[in-house]
This record gives sequence, C-alpha cells and structure tokens, in this order.
Amino acid sequence: MKLLIVLAFVTVAAARPDSDYSRYENFNVDEITGNKRLLKAYCDCFLGVGKCTPEGSDFKTWIPESVQNSCGKCSENQKVLVSKMIIAIQEQLPEDWVKLNKEYDPDSKYVEALKEFLHKYGH
Repeated sequence: MKLLIVLAFVTVAAARPDSDYSRYENFNVDEITGNKRLLKAYCDCFLGVGKCTPEGSDFKTWIPESVQNSCGKCSENQKVLVSKMIIAIQEQLPEDWVKLNKEYDPDSKYVEALKEFLHKYGH
C-alpha cells in the first residue's frame, strides 16, 4: 500500500508541467518556426484564443515566470530554443508579438531584459 502511495505521488510530481523543463531539452522548435501556420497556432494558444497542444499548454503555463526571470529555470540549450521561437514570432507574426507583449508584459517592465536575452541566445 505504501508503494502505491509513493508511486502516485511520484506520478503526480512528474506530471506537473511547472516542476521540470527537462523533457523539452531537445524540443524541435525548428518544426514550429519553419511553419507559419503552426507558429500562429502556438501564438493563439499562448494568447488564449486557440487550442493548445500538450506542449503548448506547458509553455503557456511557464511564460509568465520566464518573462519575469529571463527563462531562469531553462537550461542554456532551452534558452536558445526559446529565443528562436521569440525571434520567429517577432519576424513572422509581428501583430501577434504585440499582443503577446500586452498579455505577458503589459507594463513593459521586461523589454530591456528581453533584448539582452535575445542578444545573448538568439543565433
């Protein structure tokens, strides 16, 4: 019985999307950024106006914290992936980029930190 309780706890802890970013260490962001329709679908998810994939739901959950601390829980590789996604949205969907900023940084507190982040990780 104790084993079942421990297993249930481990399963719940592992399923919490905010507890571990590691499963996205090698996420194929190029698949999204190379397909404008797919990129738009992710933006719509992040803005709450479209359906989310399981990954999109995880990312959406993490956006507020990541905006505030420049993706502080992300690995160096994940920071590169995030910067690729941001740059793709800025370039391909500038109107959605404006909406995302209004949603997640309404007071423009993190504009300079984002510029530094993209300068460092955007390749």
